[in-house]
Amino acid sequence: MEAAITILALLLVAFVALGVYATVKAVGAAKRGVDRTITQARRTVEDTTLRAKSFGQTGVAGELAQLRLALRTSMRATQDALHAGVAEDASLAESVALFRRLSEHGLELDDELKRLEREPDRATVAGLLPRLKERTQRITHSAESLRWAARDRARQFADDDLDALNAQIDIEAGALRHWTVDEQAQTSGAGAAATTGPSAGNSSTAEEAWAGPAREESPQAITAADPRLRTTHPWQKSTRPETTN
Repeated sequence: MEAAITILALLLVAFVALGVYATVKAVGAAKRGVDRTITQARRTVEDTTLRAKSFGQTGVAGELAQLRLALRTSMRATQDALHAGVAEDASLAESVALFRRLSEHGLELDDELKRLEREPDRATVAGLLPRLKERTQRITHSAESLRWAARDRARQFADDDLDALNAQIDIEAGALRHWTVDEQAQTSGAGAAATTGPSAGNSSTAEEAWAGPAREESPQAITAADPRLRTTHPWQKSTRPETTN
């Protein structure tokens, strides 16, 4: 009895622990979802603000906003391309690792540009702009190189797969049209039979031509003419009897 109670108690504890674990996981997933949504909303608001500043403001403030917008747009596009590609191509893992290192430099530059937006000494900030533009271009250029390399690789794989598929389809299409080969063979056989008929006749004629002249009928026996059947015409002269002296 005590053993059964102990087992039931253990099962109850296990169920409670499982329920608590599931609840914690659900709460954690919900929290991550909320944080992700908040981060995305904050990012959207910040990007919209930067676009407004880059078009609505002039001078140092407008240039800083343009640099931040170009940096964030390039880095986000590269991140999306690499994360989408590595799910299908594991060889992009090294590219993703390189992009993480590049992202550290990008985040550092973005933070610096954000601080300079609040800097009241505009003359000093204006002197720093050439160096900031160069850093931004170097980072965005590297990000674009990774992004386009990943896209070219995916496009090449797609082209290779399409070529292989076209070759298989051509083979299957040829196999499906096998009856055309049979029809051609039958047509060739009928033509050969039709050609053989006249040729046989021509061959026979040729043999006759080369067999020599046809044999004449056998000569009939020569018989003496019946004098009673000889007919004498009035204009014919009678033969004179020979005289002897």
